[in-house]
Amino acid sequence: MHPALKLHVEESRLIMEITVHQGTVLQETAPLVVLTVWEDAALPESVAALLEADDFRGQARQTVLLYPRGALPARRLLLLGLGQRSAATADTLRQAAAQAGQKAHDLHITGFAMNLPSAEAVSPMSAAQALAEGAELGLYRCLEYKSNLSTEQTHRVEQVRLMVEEPTDAARRGVTLGQAVARGVLLARDLANGPGNAVTPTRLGEVSQDIGTRYGMQVTVLGPEELTAQGFGGILAVGQGSAQPPRFIIMEHGSAGNGPTICLVGKGITFDTGGISIKPSEKMDDMKMDMGGAAAVLGAMEVVGALNLPLHIVGLVSSAENMPGGNAYKPGDIVKTLSGQTVEVLNTDAEGRIVLADALFYAQRYHPQAVVDIATLTGAVVVALGPHATGLMGNNQDLADRLIRAGQTTAEPVWQLPLWDAYRDMMKSEIADLKNVAGRQGGAIMAAGFLAAFVGEYPWAHLDIAGTAWTEKATRAYQTRGATGVGVRLLTQMLRDFCPAED
Repeated sequence: MHPALKLHVEESRLIMEITVHQGTVLQETAPLVVLTVWEDAALPESVAALLEADDFRGQARQTVLLYPRGALPARRLLLLGLGQRSAATADTLRQAAAQAGQKAHDLHITGFAMNLPSAEAVSPMSAAQALAEGAELGLYRCLEYKSNLSTEQTHRVEQVRLMVEEPTDAARRGVTLGQAVARGVLLARDLANGPGNAVTPTRLGEVSQDIGTRYGMQVTVLGPEELTAQGFGGILAVGQGSAQPPRFIIMEHGSAGNGPTICLVGKGITFDTGGISIKPSEKMDDMKMDMGGAAAVLGAMEVVGALNLPLHIVGLVSSAENMPGGNAYKPGDIVKTLSGQTVEVLNTDAEGRIVLADALFYAQRYHPQAVVDIATLTGAVVVALGPHATGLMGNNQDLADRLIRAGQTTAEPVWQLPLWDAYRDMMKSEIADLKNVAGRQGGAIMAAGFLAAFVGEYPWAHLDIAGTAWTEKATRAYQTRGATGVGVRLLTQMLRDFCPAED
């Protein structure tokens, strides 16, 4: 057997120096100056003189690269359209910064200067955060497993100067926040893009310990012996067909009384064959991303540590590999979960809800003010919402509303689906307490109905990211094909909503 590849994710590859400076961007002498322009704004005379009429109108994502030849201090000037100022959002700026970073990379430039545009609907802090996130995320490429890389592939953009007429502490805080969030997203992308022979349950445990060491978190990783002794029957059942041992990861930032207690729960199926109910071979290779929920939780905990949020946050990850084999769990088996409730297994490919059952019940011991689980759980949510929105279900409207607002702020939208008692009742079994599937209709909601049996009375929300965790074709400038890292920005924004108001 070949040894597993090692995935190096302790240090982000792409975090650059992004600083805020006072001045006009057109006075910069940087190798590349990026001037963002609203569609309804006139160009400065010195720039307009370099263009023919109507060559550039400031339409969203429109670019024109100019060589001023001494007419301006910059060697290169990139005009970057933002569209209508009245329609501006933070994501407008996030995408613009991603475009700027990509152009700098294509030109083999190590740094560029960019103006910090103003818009009524976007505060200076949010604008700076969005630009920092976009610059980092737009340059992401999964090159960890390539050899003989070209200089073009290894080239790094190392510095960005954000130019504002009146620098504020808010803008500087925005850059710090944006880079911390980007680091968490990059970690999540690295993990979900990683192959199943490198990103194993054991590796997820190692990454959690790395994060804990850097930020002083209390981290516990339970292996098979501890899981057996403590009764984690769901995780053990799903993982028993694999040579890779399962793990249950507990990461604790802060302590009870240090602000509200919030539990983040992630599904960590590091490879999903479907088990005995095996999937079709086509596209099975993409099932390395079935731990996208776990990646989001680990990425969010990275951000939590970097920002030292004044909250008690517990990250829980149930991780296993779902494989067929002589010891694999089978259709018809009955599994006893950590809660003591039993589950009739009708389809071994509905394994995510079984491992989450143990984690959600475990979360109750913290008496949390909120529990949010995130998982690539069902194909049904992809049918319902496609790749543009994450499915949201839960038992508490205030928590759901927080996530909806966070999704609007971060451009990681969620769409709430009902979770009526009728859906929960459909998951009852005749020979066990629950069954893990109940037909195709309403599949995403019924999966949430199953999970609801394990959360108790605590405020809980379920995020089904099966349609948003992976993309075949990037729809935003700061995404690439593969893992999106969805959930990190969303969860971070939700957590910040629980924090005391900033001065």
